Amino acid sequence: MSYHVNEKGYYGEFGGAYIPEMLYANVEELRQHYLKIMDEPSFKEEFHQLLKDYVGRPSPLYFAKRLSEKHNTKIYLKREDLNHTGAHKINNTIGQILVAKRLGKTRIIAETGAGQHGVATATVCALMGLECIVYMGEVDIARQAPNVARMKMLGATVVPATSGSKTLKDATNEAIRDWINNPVNTHYIIGSVVGPHPYPDMVARLQSVVSEEIQQQLLEKEGTTKPDYVVACVGGGSNAAGVYYHFLDDTDVKLIAVEAAGKGIHSGESAATSVLGKEGIIHGSKTLLMQTDDGQITEPYSISAGLDYPGVGPMHAHLYRSCRAEFISITDDEAMKAGLELCELEGIIPAIESSHALAIFKDKKFKKDDIVVVSLSGRGDKDLNTYINYFNL
Repeated sequence: MSYHVNEKGYYGEFGGAYIPEMLYANVEELRQHYLKIMDEPSFKEEFHQLLKDYVGRPSPLYFAKRLSEKHNTKIYLKREDLNHTGAHKINNTIGQILVAKRLGKTRIIAETGAGQHGVATATVCALMGLECIVYMGEVDIARQAPNVARMKMLGATVVPATSGSKTLKDATNEAIRDWINNPVNTHYIIGSVVGPHPYPDMVARLQSVVSEEIQQQLLEKEGTTKPDYVVACVGGGSNAAGVYYHFLDDTDVKLIAVEAAGKGIHSGESAATSVLGKEGIIHGSKTLLMQTDDGQITEPYSISAGLDYPGVGPMHAHLYRSCRAEFISITDDEAMKAGLELCELEGIIPAIESSHALAIFKDKKFKKDDIVVVSLSGRGDKDLNTYINYFNL
């Protein structure tokens, strides 16, 4: 069984492009050209040069000594939090802006939840001199104010989404409406491995630099290219797709996907799609989706603004359904405590998204010699207010 996308845009039974007629030309143009463009020597050279000199890659693979001692296993952190803009999102936006320029697009739109993808999109638009409009839920604008300020400083227009739960799902809806109305000159930089084909595959390929680096870095540190486990938080799932990518077909490497259980999986305030989701279509692809019996999308909840998405990318739906990845749900409380533990043991303040991945060590036991690589997908600066309020700091 392959865990990569097939020629029709499906991962197993999930994926595809379920789009309105008005978007067909845009999506088809991208589908026909993305692999050719990304394979051009000039694209590769520019992409890797920017990752090196602008983003600061390769990001370190850090052996967390005190955390490892506490949990009696070998824990390595892939430090995506040290990238320019503070998260893994920039890997994808740099790649997509280079694709957009080669397609002759002059206007860029994006959606954002935690604001990291919005900041990363605004950053590359400033770098390339392109117009940038970012859609963001009204609730997220309030809880991620520093990122909103960053986007504005970088020259982006931030448009609030005021419908539904006023979070990521609603921001995505608004961005899609914009794209329908501006099909010719606009490229939509989707921030995760969601949306119609070819987006999930394109974003996964652009993020795959993360697992490529892990292989080389582990060889230096441990004499092997293979960790025993790779762990990542999953909302839509772009950091997980990147950290899994080069290990997908190697079943010696176990994959762990960590979702947000919010206030408890069955509390009615959760974003644990793998447990609560049924097959459905959201934002142009068939995947697992939290929904009511009559197919209405259920409002997701997480203390983390980047994980409260009601679905999951089609790659991850396939990894779940095929049992290739183990899915674990972590509550707000467990994530917050794990974030604080990393601060106190390693002097690193993680994004609350990443704290969900770190929380698995409390209950899941590993062998002493297991090599466990955790994607530290972002830094906690954007979440300081949430940490302050939660711990009464």
